[in-house]
Amino acid sequence: MNKEENRGKTVLITGASNGFGMEFAKLFAEAGYNLILVARSKERLRKLGYQLQEEHQLEHVCILTSDLSQPESAREVYHEVKKSGIHVDVLINNAGAGVHGYFYETDLEREKAIMQLNMNTPVELAKLFLQDMLKVNEGKILNMASIVSFMPSPLMTIYGATKAFVLSFSEALTNELKETGITVTAVCPGASNTMFFRRAGAAHTRAANGSLSEPEEVAKDAFDALMNGESRVVPGLKNKLQASGSNIMPDMALASNMRHMMEEEEDKDENSLTNKPNESKL
Repeated sequence: MNKEENRGKTVLITGASNGFGMEFAKLFAEAGYNLILVARSKERLRKLGYQLQEEHQLEHVCILTSDLSQPESAREVYHEVKKSGIHVDVLINNAGAGVHGYFYETDLEREKAIMQLNMNTPVELAKLFLQDMLKVNEGKILNMASIVSFMPSPLMTIYGATKAFVLSFSEALTNELKETGITVTAVCPGASNTMFFRRAGAAHTRAANGSLSEPEEVAKDAFDALMNGESRVVPGLKNKLQASGSNIMPDMALASNMRHMMEEEEDKDENSLTNKPNESKL
């Protein structure tokens, strides 16, 4: 990639303060893009933005603090960008969250906020920035889906359903835009070494303590797919096999397997007095 060709171009990244979002920021800065970094943590964003601007001599790095789980957040972010006079060439809808536990026990208000964050906000940001991209017939959108987009996800019921939505939305949008200069890429990573499991209350599950992908590797695969205009990418061989297997296995078998992975591991010492499921899920 010619870094000089990207000078003057801007990427907006949600959830940019850690995990995949932070790795995307590093990759785009290295490629010469100016940055708009969006997350709740102002100090983390400032530190990351200053570091990347200095390291890569970027023209500008904008920091926008926003709680994207709030209904008005997407429009507020869009208006702040428009006020600055910046055109967004690439939109990275990365921010997302989940909650672990039985649906009949989890908190409804928290789940409504997750649905807003994982579905409504990315859709609204895509709607707003896509209209600007169409005016110049050029642009790229990346939507963060998941390996669970392909299968039912017991004990992460709402998260799995939102990610199935993201994949379907992205691939339908890809078809609608096939005659334009705008591409949409859905990224479907598997369990990864980020703060996701801890924040979801799932740190003691089999999935969280199994083989995890590194966020920099996932982000690099996603970045390359986005730049190549691919509609979908499943980073990692293990995850590719799992995604392919979802086309063969019955849904109930997939659900049973996912439930096993999302159950909490018990203490392996059968004589231990603390040999019981972890109770700090929420």
